[in-house]
Amino acid sequence: MATLTDPPEHGFRLSQLIYDTRYRSLTIQVVAMILLALMMSWLVSNTIQNLAALGKDINFGFLWQPSGYDINQRLISYDSQATHGRAVVVGILNTLLVALLGCILATILGVIAGVLRLSSNWIVSRLMAVYVEGFRNVPLLLWIILIFALLTESTPAPNAFRGDEPTSSMFLDAVAVTNRGVYIPALHFASPLSQNGAVTWGVILLVLALSIFAITRIKRWATATQEATGVRPATWHYTLGLLIVPVGALLVTMGAYLDLPALQGFNFAGGTHLRNSLIALWLALSLYTGAFIAEIVRGGILAISKGQSEAAFALGLRPSTTMNLVILPQALRVIIPPLISQYLNLTKNSSLAIAVGYMDARSTLGGITINQTGRELEGMLLLGLFYLVLSLIISAAMNIFNASVKLKER
Repeated sequence: MATLTDPPEHGFRLSQLIYDTRYRSLTIQVVAMILLALMMSWLVSNTIQNLAALGKDINFGFLWQPSGYDINQRLISYDSQATHGRAVVVGILNTLLVALLGCILATILGVIAGVLRLSSNWIVSRLMAVYVEGFRNVPLLLWIILIFALLTESTPAPNAFRGDEPTSSMFLDAVAVTNRGVYIPALHFASPLSQNGAVTWGVILLVLALSIFAITRIKRWATATQEATGVRPATWHYTLGLLIVPVGALLVTMGAYLDLPALQGFNFAGGTHLRNSLIALWLALSLYTGAFIAEIVRGGILAISKGQSEAAFALGLRPSTTMNLVILPQALRVIIPPLISQYLNLTKNSSLAIAVGYMDARSTLGGITINQTGRELEGMLLLGLFYLVLSLIISAAMNIFNASVKLKER
């Protein structure tokens, strides 16, 4: 039974959607979503009408048509009679290859340059400053073209390795650096069970992943033992064994052997041919992005209190040990978020590969394929979807790593 002191009860009124703070934000979001949906619907409808006026429709059947063009650098088998879909897969794999290699090398260069920029040695710190400022303030495209020109013009031709007294020689009789690219040994398999290259490398990667998983479990066991007893058991021999023995046994079982490059006729045959376009793109992306990562690492280190270093020195730790075990682990919490953006930038900047003739996803799907088929809308939609999915995967993986290194509250 209501009393005189109870507030009056009112039903819901439409005006509350605007004037009541409990509903206002929800109302704005719903209206914004409706307007966005209407805009997207208008864009799709307008596109379909314009295509119909031109006698065209949205059709992805071109992916199953013969491509009719060659791709010089490829990780899987491909020829000009293959479909556009397979050409797209080859281009995507080339993009993933240069992005993975670039992220690895850029991280190594960035960490080293970032740490050395804080060195007490004046010459070392200034040299790193010149590297960072030089690469950051020159467009990436210029670095790609410059490195490609240096590789093409300053390296010897294959005929320089011919004759009784050649002017050039192979490094360790296994690696040849020429103006057509670098020839390195290739890993082949003699066992009939390893005729399918994709399956073979998939099995190798699976065994390697299982070995790494076992190593992480051993490290967790060592950490638990250290917390319980105060003594950390040695695990390096377990780590070394798990990295070498399983993969080594698998390679022996598959009859693995090295195919060395050899000069035959006017060029080298055998081995693996790394074209100058791939090397130039890889080095340019790595050096350019590494300069930005160096500044991120330097900022992360400066964000850590000097008391951490002083405490480590008071305990007798060396400067290198202090940096590896005390400073950098704490600086990761500051370094990783902007580092994700640099990985994304490197991956998307790989689309500049067309400047040196490296056939990536942009050159195949976004270039030759749409020029031959006239399916520019479908090609660009697929290309944008690929870069979107790849960027989301990189962000998700790095965010998982970021969550693993953040401070754990007890």
